[in-house]
Amino acid sequence: MATFQRARTEEAQEIRREAILDTAARMLDEMPTSRITLNELSRRSHLAKSAILKYFESREAILLELLDRAWKQWTADLGEHLASEPSLARSARDRGAEFASVLGAAFAANTTLCDLLSAQAGVLEHNVSADVASRYKNAALANVAALVDLTRTRLPELGSGADRLCGQVVMATGAVWTHSRPSAGMLAAYEADPELARYRMDFRPALESMIATLVAGALALADGHRPPR
Repeated sequence: MATFQRARTEEAQEIRREAILDTAARMLDEMPTSRITLNELSRRSHLAKSAILKYFESREAILLELLDRAWKQWTADLGEHLASEPSLARSARDRGAEFASVLGAAFAANTTLCDLLSAQAGVLEHNVSADVASRYKNAALANVAALVDLTRTRLPELGSGADRLCGQVVMATGAVWTHSRPSAGMLAAYEADPELARYRMDFRPALESMIATLVAGALALADGHRPPR
């Protein structure tokens, strides 16, 4: 391992901090969140683990920051995809089905985001201080709000229901990702029993179906609670 040299200026500290994040991000391109360790990050970044912990209080704090980074990039990419003006002359049902398909495809194209979302509540929000937890949660709320804004451009009929829908979509994405990544034992069970294999979940179609159901339900609720004219 290279000899550690302390970053003394604020600029040098920020460069080192970004280098740690970039190294961890490259690791996520190769392996799931569950396999990211400080020891391996230390080896790849040529920094002692104690040095990494001067910039981030824990492995989870690093991954939460990467989740926020991935989420923001995903939202920007989705915004570019939806940049054209929507045709509101089409029925809300048709626009809702199309939007569900777009969201499903966008999530499927960003496996790092999906993997991090699947670990968010059960793993990443643990082993962090109140300060890190609060900072991340506020960032997550801002990311959901950005998705709400994009959703309302396509489905203005949702009104305030867009907030609830987008929160549900994010939670569903993490859950579907987890269920579509079965263990070795479960894969062997599927291999041995064709009846069980029918229940194996394929991520993108399963997520698109779930989002379409959520969108249809949100539209029905919005329509049912619309005040009489």
